[in-house]
Amino acid sequence: MVGRTDKGFTLTTGTFTAEAKKEATRDGAPAVDLIDGDLLCELLKSLRLGITTQMVEEVVIDAGWFAKI
Repeated sequence: MVGRTDKGFTLTTGTFTAEAKKEATRDGAPAVDLIDGDLLCELLKSLRLGITTQMVEEVVIDAGWFAKI
């Protein structure tokens, strides 16, 4: 990237290690934005690119209630 651009980015569907995050912000190196899986999902959601959202009902069993009968 040196001499060709001001900034770069690296994208993963997973996560970045602490060492990768440190290297991406190292003094003297070109800036690198890190986009992990969580941020990628948020970006796609906010830009409405290729996804839809829906609310899902969650049913939780109250084991204590059943223990009383």
